[in-house]
Amino acid sequence: MSATDLTPLIATIAFVFLLAGFVKGVVGLGLPTISMGLLSLAMPPAQAAALLVVPSLVTNVWQIAARPGLWALARRIAGLLVGVCAGVAVGAGWLAGGATGGMTLALGLALFAYAALGLLSVRLHVPARAERWVSPLVGLATGLVTAATGVFVIPAVPYLQALGLDKEELVQALGISFLVSTIALALALGSGGALRPQAVAGSLLALLPALAGMGLGQWLRLRVRPELFRKLFFAGLLLLGAYLSLRGAMHA
Repeated sequence: MSATDLTPLIATIAFVFLLAGFVKGVVGLGLPTISMGLLSLAMPPAQAAALLVVPSLVTNVWQIAARPGLWALARRIAGLLVGVCAGVAVGAGWLAGGATGGMTLALGLALFAYAALGLLSVRLHVPARAERWVSPLVGLATGLVTAATGVFVIPAVPYLQALGLDKEELVQALGISFLVSTIALALALGSGGALRPQAVAGSLLALLPALAGMGLGQWLRLRVRPELFRKLFFAGLLLLGAYLSLRGAMHA
């Protein structure tokens, strides 16, 4: 394929990661969801997942390092993180198989329903005494969904939001969860042969627009009120859920 033939694809990848980085900067998530959803229109899901590895790793490190309290928060959600790794290990190879339409539809519907409840101010709450046993189960389910779709959001996002964290703690907790999910997914892709040198090179190039978008998004997030942030958070999830539902229905 000539350089001229590659230009539209490179431009598409750059735009997708700029948009995904911006959404992540504003609401703390969305990079894998948007990039997987849009890039899968132009390439196999496993190839799209390989491209998001480096941008997801770096943007999540940036996200979790933005405030103090990292280790205390990581210890609190350690069960979730262990469960994620176990779930991805169990489902290793699913993404490369390509039969993800039904899972994507279910993921989109779950995300849409959760966001709708959030916009209607229906509050979910996990008691502190239940975290010890709920956290690993939520992590396991998230890992299985990640292995099948390359997306890290369900059920980890509603679980973390139900812990009663403040705005910046929630964003940091999401970053920790997504960082561990990215590492686990990268190992699964590598073991399946999907993380080749050319894919890593493409992922490194995708980092630049992702960082630019995230920087702009964080600038905006720090200037909005907590209530507006909550509305943006759930509105973003609602749109992502609607998109994934439509895409999953078309490929189921």
